[in-house]
Amino acid sequence: MRLGSGCYLHGPQQYSKFPRAYIQSQSLSHSSSVSGVWAEKAVETFWHLSLVEGVVAMVRTASRNVGKYTSTHKSRKRNIHRPRPRPTRTIVTRSQCLTVGCFFHRLPSEVYHMILDKMSMLEISIFSMVSKEITRSVVEYITTLAWKNKTIIQSFHHSTCPEQRSTIGHYRDLGLLFKRSTLLQPTKDRLKFIFSEFSQVPCFRLEQCLKPDCVGFLSYGVFLQTLIAGWDELECHRVFNFVCDLTNLLQKIEIVVTGKPGVRWYQKLQLRLFCRQVLLDPWSNQMDTQFWLMQLLKPWPLVSQAHLLLTLYGPLLPEGTLGWQDLVERGLPHSALWDLARAILLLFSKLEVKGQNTNSLVAIFTELIVIPQPWHVENVARLLVLCGSSLCYTILASKAVNGRLLEISRLIVYIILVCEKDGYHMSWAVKMVQNLCKVFATPPERFGFLQQLENMFSDVTREFFEFSVTGNQPEDRETFQSLCILLDSSARFHTKFLHMFLK
Repeated sequence: MRLGSGCYLHGPQQYSKFPRAYIQSQSLSHSSSVSGVWAEKAVETFWHLSLVEGVVAMVRTASRNVGKYTSTHKSRKRNIHRPRPRPTRTIVTRSQCLTVGCFFHRLPSEVYHMILDKMSMLEISIFSMVSKEITRSVVEYITTLAWKNKTIIQSFHHSTCPEQRSTIGHYRDLGLLFKRSTLLQPTKDRLKFIFSEFSQVPCFRLEQCLKPDCVGFLSYGVFLQTLIAGWDELECHRVFNFVCDLTNLLQKIEIVVTGKPGVRWYQKLQLRLFCRQVLLDPWSNQMDTQFWLMQLLKPWPLVSQAHLLLTLYGPLLPEGTLGWQDLVERGLPHSALWDLARAILLLFSKLEVKGQNTNSLVAIFTELIVIPQPWHVENVARLLVLCGSSLCYTILASKAVNGRLLEISRLIVYIILVCEKDGYHMSWAVKMVQNLCKVFATPPERFGFLQQLENMFSDVTREFFEFSVTGNQPEDRETFQSLCILLDSSARFHTKFLHMFLK
């Protein structure tokens, strides 16, 4: 019976410490007071138990041989000129394979489960791929109540990082076990079987766990990512639909995106944690994350998509609630807006492939920056800067085409302020203005745009000054500091701008 490349299982008898004949002779020599039937049963049971260690050693040896052969194969690619060692292969006849298979089939289930109990989940997952018969027996084993109680961890509230990492790693191994042991089943049957084992874990369900340090969603996400890694897009669609039906996810999203901001804050936070930690964040490949984000947004109109984006990626307050009101009242640091900018970039990285277009991008962004009310202009400017020159130009150019010069002039002034505050090169803002000038067809239109921009510099400077002289509160001192930065940024911008024209 073959296991992996270049290693074979010839039966567990060769690994047993006590041959059967020896056990039988020793037992029968001391069984004068025991009936023949009971003596024979004792012999059989003792022989089975003596094989437990032998079978476990056999599987572990085969697992190590698989790893050794794999590493030899890889090193052979790196060292082309070295002599190529040929892996030792043993000829195994069909009758021998059948004999090995029959041995496991003849074992009492209790003894067989004792063997599996001695093996790690990784070893069981490798063992499950040996044959169809072994696969079925492993599936029967992992559906037993004893195995569930021992293996499926119910508590996810750990105070230390090593304990959290251990739990997450445990569920990664579980994902690999279920992936390999259900390879022969259709996708729909696989999902029903797998999720039936985990659907009753409270920490895996929305709005069932109130602990802030719970790693249930993180473990669930790692398990799901390990399970479906490498599946094609059609199978992943089925997984998404299955998860939605299992958790009523779409109904919960509808309640959140149609509700008023600030209401149902706990439901919004739970939805954010579930979608981020289970469906979005476990993937290291951006294309995979983009797929799952598109599945979450696709059923909804553009206004609801903007609302859901802000729920999933908007800034969080230190106490764990969504900081939407801060977006309206004051300028936030770039760290608070980075996740949202990254999601927008990810969502529209390939518009033509995913069925999105520039108009939908502009519409979602326009809806986004007025939730719950129009944002502080500095936050809008900082989000545009974080999204990069291409997206920033697209948004500003669309406003310029529609004649909204006052709005884009104010945005550009704050973009220049953000560049000075956050340490970006002022030449980036200068090139942006230069490209926007090309949107206007005639020289008078370009002159009108530049004149409006210069007037806005004066207006914003005056606003900052008026705010700074109204009192001596901490907010006023911050405004005065912004005024000083604005004056410095204005000088840098105009220096670069004039230098560009003098060239």
